[in-house]
Amino acid sequence: MNIIVCIKQVPETTEVRINPETNTLIRDGVKSIINPFDMYAIEEGVRLKEKFGGKVMVVTMGPPQAEAALKEAIAMGADEGILVSDRAFAGSDTWATSYTLSSAIKKIGKEFGSYDVILCGKQASDGDTAQVGPGISTHLDIPQVTYVKKIEEIKDSIARVERMTEEGFDIVEVHLPVLFTVVKEINEPRIPSLKGMMRAKSAKIISWSAKDMNCDPDNLGLNGSPTKVVKIFTPPPKVGGQILQGEPDVVAGKIIALLKDDIL
Repeated sequence: MNIIVCIKQVPETTEVRINPETNTLIRDGVKSIINPFDMYAIEEGVRLKEKFGGKVMVVTMGPPQAEAALKEAIAMGADEGILVSDRAFAGSDTWATSYTLSSAIKKIGKEFGSYDVILCGKQASDGDTAQVGPGISTHLDIPQVTYVKKIEEIKDSIARVERMTEEGFDIVEVHLPVLFTVVKEINEPRIPSLKGMMRAKSAKIISWSAKDMNCDPDNLGLNGSPTKVVKIFTPPPKVGGQILQGEPDVVAGKIIALLKDDIL
């Protein structure tokens, strides 16, 4: 079984700055980590390989320093790391990002053979949109199942999974190839072994540019992003209000009176 895991480097801190001209995050000088939800995707990919055999390839889109995230994934048990990096990708929204990653996955299919399962974390901690995984499946025209909490079985090119919902979970059967976005309930990411860390240290990371993947320039970066951040601002602090004191029944009556005044 061939598994592809898509990961993202995100700022380790919430104290990030915004470029006032592009309204995008300034990542220079900010320590980065693998998106926490993506750690569960890496772990699940390695578990699938251990159960069914095959290969785990991890892909990320980002600057050259994103190699560190790929090497961490290799230390956890992934086989290959592919860095998709080009100045043309700067400022990508979720649609442009999913287009770029799907282009990388298509190239993987051509150069390394077909893939069976694509894994993504359910969302990124810096964007919180949960759109990139579904966007990749749309560009690749393959089925997707989001919020997967358990992969019960994969047999005869059909996967049976549990999909988490607010009320519990759904049982879903889907044909391969398929894309899953996973939640933290699916597993517990392993700590890299010494052998894994040594292998990661000497691992050669594959790097592809937009030209290498034959990307359409109109679909890349800020110019290829259909959504735009027009303005970023900090909401003004709340003012006013009052503290009500007294017995519970008296305070309750005051609250009701205030609500009636506000409605009327």
